[in-house]
Amino acid sequence: MQIQFIGGARTVTGSQHLLSINGKKILLECGLFQGRRKETYEKNKSFIFNPAEIDTLILSHAHIDHSGNIPNLVKNGFRGPIFATAATVDLCQIMLRDSAHLQERDIEWVNKKRKKKKLDPIEALYSFEDVETAMQQFIGVQYNYPIEIYPGVTATFQDAGHILGSASILLEVEESGSKKIRFGFTGDIGRPEMPVVRTPDLLRNLDVLIMESTYGNRLHSQVEEVEEELASVVNKCCDEDGKIIIPAFAVGRTQLLVYMLHKLFDQNRIPQVPIYVDSPLAVNATNIFRAHPECFDRETYRIFVQNGDDPFGFERLTYVSTVDQSKDLNEKPGPMIIISASGMAEGGRILHHLANNIGNSKNLVLFVGYAAQHTLARRLMEGQERVKIFGEEFKVKCKVKVMDYFSAHADQGELLDYLRLNNTDRLKNLFLVHGEEEQALPLREKLVQKGFQNVSFPLSGEKFDI
Repeated sequence: MQIQFIGGARTVTGSQHLLSINGKKILLECGLFQGRRKETYEKNKSFIFNPAEIDTLILSHAHIDHSGNIPNLVKNGFRGPIFATAATVDLCQIMLRDSAHLQERDIEWVNKKRKKKKLDPIEALYSFEDVETAMQQFIGVQYNYPIEIYPGVTATFQDAGHILGSASILLEVEESGSKKIRFGFTGDIGRPEMPVVRTPDLLRNLDVLIMESTYGNRLHSQVEEVEEELASVVNKCCDEDGKIIIPAFAVGRTQLLVYMLHKLFDQNRIPQVPIYVDSPLAVNATNIFRAHPECFDRETYRIFVQNGDDPFGFERLTYVSTVDQSKDLNEKPGPMIIISASGMAEGGRILHHLANNIGNSKNLVLFVGYAAQHTLARRLMEGQERVKIFGEEFKVKCKVKVMDYFSAHADQGELLDYLRLNNTDRLKNLFLVHGEEEQALPLREKLVQKGFQNVSFPLSGEKFDI
């Protein structure tokens, strides 16, 4: 077995890991790099391997930094099956279409600027047609049901507790000479006891593991503390008649926020202010959540199935679909809460909400997830006083707050606990991905202290023979 780390290596976006097993090439993930436009376009456009030579793609979940470049892979010759859970397949159907739409719109803007400079136009990474072709190659699988991908290679998808349909993957490999390897890939690991989705299933008795490290350097708050903090933040801003603008991933984070705000409303811990979810993708994704109650945790399942209530709908909540409805929010006075995509503020309707609201000191921008380097979200988190949106400079006068708890990624303690069913003498190859140095290196140090002897933090392009 050989592993080559391509994307998501010493960074958080663009996840892509290539396995060579028994003469077959298996790609784990095919995500989009996010960050500076020109730099990411070039990274996403081409592959360091020939897509036509990839035999199979295994996808852990639907987030765009893991799935977003699949149509481009297909466009460039990949013809193999794409294995993912049924919920992930449904989510990719809408998320990849949305990605194609955003890219085509972005390329139109870029080409207008290129035309003024007398430069040739460039094309979008992929089109709606490429998405439709790619979707025909998806194969939905069940949790905890082993499937033989090839003779000698069996895959089992386990619930990763990150978003709806997310999975960690166990590959049981029998190489020539009867050498057997239990290979694990965490995908993105969620937090135990989070609302909506289930607690992650643990991978166990592994020989090799590729593990995420997004929050490998910190500990999150507990759910009770966060409910109290969220209520406090909402009450304070609403007392000033301010608007709370929340950039959030349309899939996972938005539904979690809606669930928690619903709970705070029911308990009369926050005022009955209007809440708007302004993202067509989030609207469609929420409908897919409703269609997959088998992925819910026990409490959400009880509310949804046994009681017949909708955890993602209540009286003061409005799902905004049209552009005109979205623009109307700019004219409405506070207090109100607006949840809009994208979470890293690199595209989508959140941009015009930020442009219209960051100049008012009454307002609050609340970040509830991770933001990669060079994204607008990261610049706001870091306290930059001026930021560019739509090419125009804006002065930041609003308040900015970060609440890490809402991240769907396990913290350092939870990542370490995730490995408790693995023997340090057996798990001799552990690779940390999906993290920058400041997150991954402290986690590596803790893992070494626990007795794991060979913990690597691979570079992009680096290969390892197992």
